[in-house]
Amino acid sequence: MSQALSDLRIFKAEFFRALAHPVRIRILEELCNGSRTVHALQDALDLDQPSVSQQLAILRSKNLVVASKTGTSVHYALRDPLIHDLLVTARAIFNNHLVDTQAMLAALSQEHERQS
Repeated sequence: MSQALSDLRIFKAEFFRALAHPVRIRILEELCNGSRTVHALQDALDLDQPSVSQQLAILRSKNLVVASKTGTSVHYALRDPLIHDLLVTARAIFNNHLVDTQAMLAALSQEHERQS
């Protein structure tokens, strides 16, 4: 295996590990609508400042968000707009999974009714 392929796989694993927390996903979803301050994220997510700051630090360390200072406020934004597309795709995959699960439940319900 080439070093480039190995590096790419490591990048992917780290990238998805950074996404592997519900609060970080919620933050990214909020940032899909534009840049936000920590305070605005706190209000939108109904979380305390330390929780939001901790998760933003992880997202920054993995280069998923960027920070810019305006006066005394720090605004966070998505580093790459393709993150929005990734979240939309994840939602579509989830919806497909739900449709499959609903179909299976309907089939089980029909089978149960026939047996009763």
